[in-house]
Parts: sequence; C-alpha cells; structure tokens
Amino acid sequence: MDVVALLGIGLLTGVTTVLFGFGGGFVAVPVVVWTDSALGADAIRVATATSALVMVVNAAFATAVTPRRVLAALRGGGPLLVLLGVGAAAGALAARHAPAGLIRWAFVAYVALTVVDLLLRPGFLRPRAPAEAAPGTPRPLPAAVGAPVGAVAAFLGVGGSVMTVPAMRRAGHTMHVATALANPLTLAIALPAAAVFLGGSGDPAGAHPHLALVGLVDLRAAGALLLGALPVIAVLRRRPPHIPDRLYAWTYVALLAAVAVAMVL
Repeated sequence: MDVVALLGIGLLTGVTTVLFGFGGGFVAVPVVVWTDSALGADAIRVATATSALVMVVNAAFATAVTPRRVLAALRGGGPLLVLLGVGAAAGALAARHAPAGLIRWAFVAYVALTVVDLLLRPGFLRPRAPAEAAPGTPRPLPAAVGAPVGAVAAFLGVGGSVMTVPAMRRAGHTMHVATALANPLTLAIALPAAAVFLGGSGDPAGAHPHLALVGLVDLRAAGALLLGALPVIAVLRRRPPHIPDRLYAWTYVALLAAVAVAMVL
C-alpha cells in the first residue's frame, strides 16, 4: 500500500511541479516522513534527502520541456545559479548532522511564515501601491540571494520554489512565468544537495536494513514518486491548463498552508 500511495502522491507531485514549480520538494517531505515513519526521528532527514533527488529529476525534466522564450528571462543569471548551488551544498551538509526535530519544526515554521507573508504583504496576492509598483519589465533576482536561498531550501527540503516564486512574482512576473522559472532554479539547488545526501553512509540504514537507502536517500520512495510524476509533467507541459492569475496565486498559498498542517499532524 505504501508504493500505491507514493505513486498517487507522485501524480500530485507532477502537477505541482508544472503548475507551481515545486519540483516535489515540499510535497515529498511530509509523504516520505509518513512512509518511513519506522525510522523515528531520522525520517525527516531521509525525507529531506529523498525530496532532493526527486526534485533533481522532476525539475530537470520540467525545465527541458519549458519553452525557450520563458527560460530567456534567466539569461545572465549564471552567478545566481552558482550561488544557489553553493548554498544548497552547505545546507545539505548541515541537514546531515542537524537534530531531526530542528529540521521538522524549522520546515513547519518556514512554510507557515511564508503563508503569513504572502497573505499580509502586498505584491503576491494583491498589487502594491502605485508608488511601490514595479516598472513594466520584470526585474531579475539579485545574485546575492542565491546562497541563503539555496542553503535554507536544501536544509529544509522545501525546494527553491517556495522562496523564488514569491520573489519573482513581486519582481513583476505572472504566476505562469514565475512557476516555470522556479524549475531551473530548483534544479540548481537540488543537484548539489542530492549529491551530498547520496554520498557517505546513511546512519539509518544499519538500523533498518529493509529500507533501500543510499546515503540518506530512500530509493524506493523516490522511484515511486518519480514514476507517478514524470508522465504528468510531460502531459501538462504539452497542454498546460489556463488558470486566472489571481486564482493561481491563491491556490499556491492554499497548498503551502495544507503542507504546513500536514507536517504538524
């Protein structure tokens, strides 16, 4: 039943990858925590690591099938991508050794604070005041945010989209463009993070040899999630649904809130 549930969540992961740029991170973490609950406190570390691998594949595939005209908005963003990767490697190393409870509650706190910020601060759900509004051309994300965004995203396993989509939205992008651009940014974070999590020995493996762990990554869970997600990504990228921008933004916030509640329960 766990595999069937993971396949079903994989379908949802594919939808969130295409529509919201999540890549599987913030959806995969609570699911893998539930699936690998036998690991006790270590389940959150394994979930964070597994979500990084899922994000690598999902974000790479989604990026590959994104129109070049959309990706052109990241032209000149090499320094940002490099710093995202550097920060992600540091965040993943910290997650390998951090107390499991710290990661879990930091995940909940960050997502909850993000929801509050999106609800209260203008620029995401509602326009800024005219004096604060962005010029007609969307602004690029500054390279300086790369290292902290990468570190926090990899440490918590949330993926870069939870940080980059709101930032790009406030920089003047529509939700459709912001969520599409989140995938290459997520890839820059997830690739070094997954390499760190796959390397070395995973302490939980010795205590639970029935789990297919490589490093801290649960390959069985990752495989089932990807098996469900990749076909959905292929279909939705070819035939993307038309969602009004305001409804799109509210749905993004609602998903974040649902995941925060799931992690608490």
